[in-house]
Amino acid sequence: MTNPFANRAMHLSGPARDIEPVTPNDSAPLADVAVALYVEIGGTLSILTEKGQTRTVTVADFSILPVGVRQVHATGTTASGIHAFLVS
Repeated sequence: MTNPFANRAMHLSGPARDIEPVTPNDSAPLADVAVALYVEIGGTLSILTEKGQTRTVTVADFSILPVGVRQVHATGTTASGIHAFLVS
């Protein structure tokens, strides 16, 4: 099988290498900084951005939020089915 990711530098604008489910947590950050979040059931997201800012945003069902995210807080988050797009 040919692997299009082999020997290629990853770009933030390119495809993610993986996607993993996110459980909102007030004390633990994500294992890796996400380059975007995908949300299945819309609502409010309380996040810590890659820049270190806490932000609260409202998203619709099946939304992609293209922002670097270090943490999704449980307090203030009502959205569910959250997944992190990863490039590492």
